[in-house]
Amino acid sequence: MAITAQDVNKLRQMTGAGMMDCKKALTEADGDFDKAVDILRKQGQKVAAKRAENATSEGIILVHISEDGTNGQLVALACETEPVSKVEDFKTLAQTILSQAVATSPADKEALLASTLADGRTVNEHLIDLTGKLGEKLDIVAYENLTADQVVPYIHSNGKLGVLVAFAGAPGTDVTELGKDVAMQIAAMHPVAVDKDEVDSATVEREIEIGKDQARAEGKPEAMLEKIAMGKLQKFYREKTLLNQDFVKDSSLTIRQLLEKTAKGLTVSSFKRISIGA
Repeated sequence: MAITAQDVNKLRQMTGAGMMDCKKALTEADGDFDKAVDILRKQGQKVAAKRAENATSEGIILVHISEDGTNGQLVALACETEPVSKVEDFKTLAQTILSQAVATSPADKEALLASTLADGRTVNEHLIDLTGKLGEKLDIVAYENLTADQVVPYIHSNGKLGVLVAFAGAPGTDVTELGKDVAMQIAAMHPVAVDKDEVDSATVEREIEIGKDQARAEGKPEAMLEKIAMGKLQKFYREKTLLNQDFVKDSSLTIRQLLEKTAKGLTVSSFKRISIGA
């Protein structure tokens, strides 16, 4: 049967696929729209399978903060190349995924991928379909959801690094500006935990062993290795746990002291730092 321009446009509106792909799918399906949709989806699946091992080092991070400031959600959608990250369809899908996360508050990335959008397709199906259209691997590399007394976001200027910081302990205190400073600290200094008690045991053991190996290489007596290693561990805590880090804007203050100076009892209860391509 003859495939009209109206038919091609209708399929394009249904799937978001390119005009030539839609025409080819309709021709192969003898004008059957359902079959044409299946053909386009299989095309996306083939591209996705072929490029499954490819690195996704470009993309966009989007964030949403609730009106009362107590909840923040962050989605990172990645692709293979910078030009694709700037395509309108890619940016629109990222925003759609974030809106879906806000509306449904999924427990994790897997639940977000499995959630169903208004057109009946899942988020994952939308990713596969757009993969077929753009010809690159697409992936939600991170989804974070934080709830606290106050949540403050930060997105780096390149759009590929994002932070959520959860504050607690000082009800009624506006931490918007302070929160940005702390979020930028997390982005720049990459702490591994809020405080030393939250550093996982495997990391602690590894740092102790590294400290011993360094001291041993320097010729220190075996009896002193444990003490030296513990000293190096304390240095690790100062450099790699948020509350113990020096504030990058004023090294005379630690982040803990900065928070206490702002409001007594104010602290960071948790944070999330995600990046694309790093």
